[in-house]
Amino acid sequence: MLIEIKVPSPGESITEVQIASWLVETGDFVEMDQDIVEVDSDKATLSIPATQSGKIELKVEEGETIEVGSIIAVIDTSAKGKPKKKAETEDIKTKTAYVEAKTVDKPKAEQLSEKTNTSVASNYDTIVSPLAKKLMQEDGISENDLLEFFKSYRISKKDVRFYKENKGNDQIKANNIGSSPWTGSRKSSKVKMTMLRKKLSQRLVSVKNETAMLTTFNEVNMSPIMAIRKKYKEVFKEKHGVGLGFMSFFTKAITEAIAHFPAINSQISGDEILGFDYVDVGIAVSAPKGLMVPVVRNAEMLSLAEIESEIKRLALKARDGKLSLDDMTGGTFTITNGGVFGSMLSTPILNPPQSAILGMHNIVERPVAINGKVEIHPIMYVALSYDHRIIDGSTSVGFLVEVKEMLENPEKMLFGGNSPVESLLGI
Repeated sequence: MLIEIKVPSPGESITEVQIASWLVETGDFVEMDQDIVEVDSDKATLSIPATQSGKIELKVEEGETIEVGSIIAVIDTSAKGKPKKKAETEDIKTKTAYVEAKTVDKPKAEQLSEKTNTSVASNYDTIVSPLAKKLMQEDGISENDLLEFFKSYRISKKDVRFYKENKGNDQIKANNIGSSPWTGSRKSSKVKMTMLRKKLSQRLVSVKNETAMLTTFNEVNMSPIMAIRKKYKEVFKEKHGVGLGFMSFFTKAITEAIAHFPAINSQISGDEILGFDYVDVGIAVSAPKGLMVPVVRNAEMLSLAEIESEIKRLALKARDGKLSLDDMTGGTFTITNGGVFGSMLSTPILNPPQSAILGMHNIVERPVAINGKVEIHPIMYVALSYDHRIIDGSTSVGFLVEVKEMLENPEKMLFGGNSPVESLLGI
């Protein structure tokens, strides 16, 4: 019996999708409920499972854009067989077992030293660029962390093709030791835009054309927050099971500042201004599929630990391409952090239909005047882009100043109280 596999609707108003990646090949035996393909819509990535067990025949090529409801594959349920075992899966298990065996018998102090060392203490040779090393140091990521992640990375057809085309290319090896990637070739290439990228481009152009967007700037002395993180990060992680990052402080400061400047948390709806009694904060993250903005719901009610836990959950889903439409809709304010890529200053673009977005940047030690004396402090420039149609300049400036003051005096985030920092951290 032949069973047709059709593209289900990823969500309301979505009429077409793009075949992002086939997880099987024609002639493979697939089991019922096994994921066989990933499709991209203009909002999210969707995995489609097999509805029956049998031998599959693919009807659509990767990269093709098709309408919802179209037939993409046929399964012959009369065929018998076994699912193909992926060699990379077995290899991953072997590698994981090796690393665990190398680590389990070592003293904790030696394990910690190994984790923080800039070279990998394992049987893998890793070449890391200077910029990557800087980013890893800023985010507290070790090379072993990266290896653990990439060991579970699923190798696709594109990876195999890249290997076949470049396995004998000495230029690839040369690039790894810092030489120029240019080869002198005059070739060019075209890559079809993904559905997500097309939708993103349309939204960004509409923002520039349909809003009166302006940006105001300020600077934040990060010394108090960095001192708190240095003093409490270990006990915070032990108590809550998550790390203490900068994003939770910024999210908390924003929700408290919005209580004083509610226009920041409003939107234009036709001829009316739509306000909210809650703050759903979108956190812009760079994912393999492109820029994603998952939403932390009711951020105004969450503690720092709860904010960190939710951000971690959403970031992992974004990394794995598992974000749903519900995860990315309904935000009332957005934070974007260009500092992780080394940005000193930028003018973030609005995330429609929202009316404001805060841009974080890298932290650099700069000379500043403190009580009439020049001192060196870690400074971050922050930028607030806003829709001038409903947010006045005084409101935007006042809001950003309020955020700055709360970050430089974290105890103010306790609803204006004077409780100790331990109360803010929940420890």
